[in-house]
Amino acid sequence: MSGVEGWFAAITSGRPDPEKEILRQAVVLASRAHAGQSRISGEPYVLHSLAVAKILSDLGLDHETLAAAILHDVVEDGGIALEDLSKEFGASVAGLVDGVTKMKVIQEFQSEPAGSRREHAQAESLRKMLLAMAEDVRVVFIKLADRLHNMRTLSALPEEKQKRIARETMDIFAPLANRLGIWQMKWELEDLAFRYLETETYRQVANAIAESREDREAYIAGFVETLAQELSRSRIKAEVSGRPKHIYSIWRKMQNKARHIEQIYDVRAVRVLVDSVRDCYGALGVAHTLWQHIPGEFDDYIATPKENHYRSIHTAVIGPQGKTVEVQIRTHEMHRQSELGVASHWRYKEGTHGDKSYDAKIAWLRSLLVWKDEMVSASDFVDQFKSEVFSERVYVFTPKGKIVDLPAGSTPLDFAYDIHTDVGHRCRGAKVNGQMVPLTHALATGDRVEVLTVKVGGPSRDWLSPHLGYLHTSKARTRVNHWFREQNYDASVAAGRAVLEREFHRLGISDIKFEKLAQRFEFQKVDDFLEATGRGDIKPAQIMHAMQEFTGQEFQAERPAITPRAPGTAAKPSSVTIQGIGNLLTRMAKCCNPLPGDPVVGFITRGEGVTIHRRDCANALRHHDEHNERLIEVSWGPQAGAAYPVAVEILAHDRAGLLRDITSLLANEKINVHGVSTLTDKQQVAHMSFTLEIPNIETLSRILALLDQIPNVMEVRRKAS
Repeated sequence: MSGVEGWFAAITSGRPDPEKEILRQAVVLASRAHAGQSRISGEPYVLHSLAVAKILSDLGLDHETLAAAILHDVVEDGGIALEDLSKEFGASVAGLVDGVTKMKVIQEFQSEPAGSRREHAQAESLRKMLLAMAEDVRVVFIKLADRLHNMRTLSALPEEKQKRIARETMDIFAPLANRLGIWQMKWELEDLAFRYLETETYRQVANAIAESREDREAYIAGFVETLAQELSRSRIKAEVSGRPKHIYSIWRKMQNKARHIEQIYDVRAVRVLVDSVRDCYGALGVAHTLWQHIPGEFDDYIATPKENHYRSIHTAVIGPQGKTVEVQIRTHEMHRQSELGVASHWRYKEGTHGDKSYDAKIAWLRSLLVWKDEMVSASDFVDQFKSEVFSERVYVFTPKGKIVDLPAGSTPLDFAYDIHTDVGHRCRGAKVNGQMVPLTHALATGDRVEVLTVKVGGPSRDWLSPHLGYLHTSKARTRVNHWFREQNYDASVAAGRAVLEREFHRLGISDIKFEKLAQRFEFQKVDDFLEATGRGDIKPAQIMHAMQEFTGQEFQAERPAITPRAPGTAAKPSSVTIQGIGNLLTRMAKCCNPLPGDPVVGFITRGEGVTIHRRDCANALRHHDEHNERLIEVSWGPQAGAAYPVAVEILAHDRAGLLRDITSLLANEKINVHGVSTLTDKQQVAHMSFTLEIPNIETLSRILALLDQIPNVMEVRRKAS
C-alpha cells in the first residue's frame, strides 16, 4: 500500500459517509502538521500515523479511535493546539490525543542502575500511563498500534536501538497486550521483538518450521477434514481450521519443557469454532473419541478463565501416524474476545454497556492506581505493576467457590491479603483442600483455600523476610509495610535495632557500627535508619549486601594501618586480594573459617604464605598484639562458584525427626554438609553443630533464617572462633 489515498481507502472501507468525512479531515490536518517530516527509513511521517490507524481499523475500532490515531503525534511533533483539535473533532478525540501525548514509555527497567530518582521517575511515568488508560482505555490501543508499526519497520534503525526497543516491547507492551486480552497484537509484538533480541535463535526456529511446512500443512488438512466430518455426523455445527504458528511461543515451550521442536504439540495445531459452550464440550468428546488424548496436556479455560478473561479448551491428541496435534475449541464469541480482548468492547457503539470482561479490566487498571498511593517506595509500585502484568498466574477458590487470580508462587497469606487487608493482618493459619498447610505453602491452580484468623491481631515482621517465603506478591508486602509504618516511631526504632542485633548475632559478627550502615543507606541519623529497618523499608538482605560491598574498606579502616609486606612465591589464583601486592599463596584459617563478606585480615605464616582470619577471630587479635609486623591488609576478590566451610550451632528442644527436618532443609537449599555432631542434655535440649559449605554471607544469612523457622529450634548462630 502506498500513498495517503491508498491508506485512507483501506482505513475507511465499509464505514458510513459521516465517519469517512471526519477521518478525511483528520488526514488533511495530519498531512499539514507533518509536512516535510520523514522517518529514518525516508518515508513521509504521516504514513506512519495512517499505518497505526489501519492496524486499529483491522481490529474494528470506532472512528474516534481511528481519528485520534491519525492525529496522535500532531500535538507533540506538529505544533497543533489541543483546543483546536477539540473544536474540530470533539472533546473525545482531543482527549485521546492528549492521553497518548502524555503517556510516557517505561524504558529499560533492568538495564539502568538502581537509584531512587530513576525509580521515582519510572513509577510516575507508569502511573501517568495507567491513569490515561483507566480514563479511556482506547489510549493504550493507539499506543500498542504505534509500537506494533514501529516494530514492523524497526530494521531502519541502528542495531543498538533495535535491541533497546525490542527489549522494551517484550518487557512492557507485549505483556500489556496480553493482560488486556488483545492476543492478535500480543503474538506479533512477541515474534517481532524475539527476532531482534535473539536473531540467530529466531532464524533457527523459523527455519525448522519452514523446512517441514509442506508436509505439516498436508497433514493438518487431512486432520481437519476428518474432524470436520465427524463433528458434522454428531450434528455439531463447527468451523475447523489450522491455527497460525507463533515462533516465540514455540521457542518458549521448547525452553520450558526442554523439548525438541517436534515434541512441541502446537507446532501442529487446529482450531474449532462452535456456536455454544455445550458444543465446545461436545466437540471435545468427538476429538477424544477419534484420537487418544495426551494426559497432562488438557486445560479448560472455559470453566476457569485466564486473568485476561481468555476462554477456550486446549487439548493435545495423538493423531494419525502417531503425531501430536493441539486442538483449541471455543465459541465464535470467545474467539472474538480472545483475539481482540478489551478492544472488542469498542467495535460497536451499542456494545459499550454491560460488558463484564471490559469492566473487570478497567477495575484492574484503577486498582493499580490505588496501590500507587499505598506503596512504601516508587520501586515497590513498579514491582507491583510488573508482578500483575507479566507474571504467570494461578487460579484458586474461596470456600464459597469464588475464583481468586494470583501470581504463580503466591501463598495463603497472599490469598488472605487479596481477599481483604484486615483478613491478611489477622491470618494465623490456612487450610488448602481441607488440609492444614504452613503459611509459606505455594498455591496451585484449583486449590480451595480457607484462611484461619484471630479476632484481633497484626502482621509479623517475619512475613517481610524474603528468605522465609511468607509473601510472594508486592501487593501483600505493601499492606504489611503500611501496617508497620502506622506504628509509632520509638517502637519501629527498637524493632529495627532488634532485627539487626539478632541478625549479627546469628552471623557471629561483632563490632558493627550502625553509623556506617546508616551512612551507606543515606540516613543522617542512626535512629531514622533503624526506624526504616523496623518498618521493613530496609530488609536484612539489603543490609547484608551492603556489608559485603564495604567489607575490607570502612570496617578495615578502623584498624591501625599495616604496611604491606614484600610478595612471596607466586601461587594459584585466590579469592582473596592482597592489597598493594601481586599473588601470594593464601589459605583460610581453620580456627574461624572466614566467609566472603566477613571483615578479614591476613597473617604471614613462614613457608605457608598468608593465612586469612576474620578480624574478630581470637587468634587474629592475638597476632595483632604479638606479631603486628606480620599482619597484612586483604579483601575479598571475585569468586566463581567457590564455597567455604562454616560452623553453625543450633539449640533446640529435642524431638523425633528434628535432625531429618534440618538436613532436608539444607538439601532442598542445595547446601553441602561436611560434618554433624549432636548432644542432648538432661533438659532435653539438643546442642547441634554443623559444618556447611556456604558461598557468601548473604547465603549464610538466608540459611540461618530458614533454620530458625524449624519447629522446636530456639537459636541458630554461626559458631564463634
